Amino acid sequence: MTPSSERWSDLTARVGSALAMIVVGLGGIYLGGPVFHVLVAIICGVMAWELVGMLNPSNRSARMQMGLLVGAATLAAIYLPVGFALPVLLAPALVGFGQLEKHRTIFMCFTVMIMLAGFGLTQVRDDFGFGWLMWLVLVVVITDVVGYFAGRAIGGPKFWPKVSPKKTWSGTAAGWIGAAAVGFLFSINTGVGLQLVGVSVAMSMASQMGDMAESGMKRRLGVKDSSNLIPGHGGLLDRFDGMLGAALFLLIIGRFLTITPALS
Repeated sequence: MTPSSERWSDLTARVGSALAMIVVGLGGIYLGGPVFHVLVAIICGVMAWELVGMLNPSNRSARMQMGLLVGAATLAAIYLPVGFALPVLLAPALVGFGQLEKHRTIFMCFTVMIMLAGFGLTQVRDDFGFGWLMWLVLVVVITDVVGYFAGRAIGGPKFWPKVSPKKTWSGTAAGWIGAAAVGFLFSINTGVGLQLVGVSVAMSMASQMGDMAESGMKRRLGVKDSSNLIPGHGGLLDRFDGMLGAALFLLIIGRFLTITPALS
């Protein structure tokens, strides 16, 4: 296999899996309501299951228990007032801390990140509608897709070779440009203005930070993928690490933004 073909060797599997995820994801986002809530809860539960599997692979009971607990707690929090939802979202991290023998701090940080991000996604869909959630999703997807192709086509200096040897500065910067384009297209169809371009780039960076955080964790644990659930992508945590960073970022800064609810 030539170096050129090796760079694209996983493309077929990645595209096939991506198309399947797009169908399921778009269907859930379009339907919204309980369907989307359950979908997000399942994804959060599976990511927690993968997380425990990486941190403590010999403890299968803890893996299943934490996956179920995180999924159930995420779903419950969606239907509770915020004051009651917050302790529900934090409780699984403390429960897992008592069950795991090692890597407890990593577990707590990522579990809180998973649950808050999942909660944030449902709030965007419920409060601001299909259009604004699609803005968030498109920024993350474009950042990843444009970065993937630009990095492999252009190459150049590596972004963080010790942790993620395939990522390049060219791909990273291309992701920002792609996110800016998404922000510009949405800005001209809303009353938000060009500030949305800057917010989109910042959200792209947050997405990349989520990706790097998961890559750093995997490197420390000596694992390649969070699981093998998705051909060409690894596990759900591998696929949604960028979404975690972006959704958490939006949850934090969303109160400072002026966006139009129910963007069509």
